[in-house]
Amino acid sequence: MSEDGQDRVKQSEPRMAVGDTSRIEAGIDRLERYRNAHSKEFNEGSMRGQRVRSWTEKFLTRAVTGVAYALTVVACLYFGVIPTAVIVSAMAWLCCSEFYRMVRAAGRMPNEIWGLTAALAYPLAILIPVTNRTLLVTTVFLLGCALWYVATPRANIADVAVTAFGPIYTSLSFSCLVYIRTYDPGFMGFLLTFGVMGSVWLNDSAAYIVGSRFGRHKLAPRISPNKSTEGFWGGIAASVLIWLIIGIVGFGPMKVPYALMTGVIVGFSSVVGDLFESRIKRGVGVKDSGDILPGHGGLLDRSDAMLFGAMAAWALLHLGGVL
Repeated sequence: MSEDGQDRVKQSEPRMAVGDTSRIEAGIDRLERYRNAHSKEFNEGSMRGQRVRSWTEKFLTRAVTGVAYALTVVACLYFGVIPTAVIVSAMAWLCCSEFYRMVRAAGRMPNEIWGLTAALAYPLAILIPVTNRTLLVTTVFLLGCALWYVATPRANIADVAVTAFGPIYTSLSFSCLVYIRTYDPGFMGFLLTFGVMGSVWLNDSAAYIVGSRFGRHKLAPRISPNKSTEGFWGGIAASVLIWLIIGIVGFGPMKVPYALMTGVIVGFSSVVGDLFESRIKRGVGVKDSGDILPGHGGLLDRSDAMLFGAMAAWALLHLGGVL
């Protein structure tokens, strides 16, 4: 290219004015000052954009995990008593394992092999066509705990207590869902069991939503600071709504007034179950019972309300002549 051509190319290139350069430098300077002024918030992750992104990530993780968990359980409920017993047995085993992990953090030494075997046995025993099967499992389990205590000098009575309590707390209570599913091997049994579980799930979700939006008064600040009285009543209302539908559909002799009462008691029991597990975690100094469910923590964290809610539902359905 000739010198004239090079000159024409140089002349055609845009030239940056002195004022433009000053504005760019001023913008960079303002950006640097802003970063320096908010460096602490940035490092702590407390800036607005960071909070929004963090909340969105946690919400999506929690939602995807929750949906996958719920679909798996509902599918097992739908396909009958045996799949229900199998999935409940597996969940009870995991919950009991997480419970033993927490009490070990508090210095206790439970017999995990014996306890976890009992955790598997309670829901599966319902499939055995014999009377008093749950009592049979409990008798064998407690006798085994006694023999272990006698034969193990290092074990103390507290170790025996937590060994025995683990399967009763996690598995015997969970097996109430299997008993409810035996109401009918077909669709009506599925519908009743799904309604029971749905009332507990909706109770928890409604309590979270209402508490997050309208919560002003702490329900149990020393145990679970995030729970509010407003959220508690929102959860109770959601539980009652599900049981109202159950009462309208009609299961045996259960009428709508009895169903409404059941909804209140099941909702209240679910909250107690949640607070009970929170008290255990606070006592041993852990945030979550485990990490098997991203966004939820451990399976016991996800099932704590269901354990007590299922027991209350089974008892009231039994007293009401449904089961």
